[in-house]
Amino acid sequence: MPIFSADGWSVKLVPAYQLRVELVGIKPAVWRRFIVPPGIKLPKLHETIQAAMGWHGGHMHEFIIGDEHYGLPYPGMENDPPLEDERRKSLKGALGGYRAFRYIYDFGDYWDHKVKLEKILPDDGGLKLPMLTGGANATPPEDVGGVQGYRDFLAILADPKHEEHESMLEWVGGAFDPTRFDDAAVDARFSTITP
Repeated sequence: MPIFSADGWSVKLVPAYQLRVELVGIKPAVWRRFIVPPGIKLPKLHETIQAAMGWHGGHMHEFIIGDEHYGLPYPGMENDPPLEDERRKSLKGALGGYRAFRYIYDFGDYWDHKVKLEKILPDDGGLKLPMLTGGANATPPEDVGGVQGYRDFLAILADPKHEEHESMLEWVGGAFDPTRFDDAAVDARFSTITP
């Protein structure tokens, strides 16, 4: 049913998707919750997840939705299973009837993210998307070596007598608090994402 604005024009309000993204294999859980439009193209969703998690985006990625794999085709690289071009798909179109999928970032470190469509929200017309609504814990540093590398990294930081303690502190920029979630930094990164 159309909704009419004060000047009599018909306005169609578009729903919004509330997504929860969680890194697999990390305890305590590293997760983010944010709202995006259902028509968001998969490359823009990739950019949004990168901003939410604090990744830098310098590695390959892939969406796995049902039996389909979406990403950017790389010339000369064979994909098994075949990779569909993500630039041609919106989130709504790729999801079909699914409410959960995976997002893999950095095939070397293999950061596996569970993504769940938690809610379909009505758009009040005033939402600025993407919009962060929650999260917990710090994202592991990029290129730390995946889940096991991150565990080793935290053990080294927790042991000031470890021979690599000082070099790891220097590598990470002087300090790292795995329990810190910086929502202001995510909001700042979200503000740079163009529709």
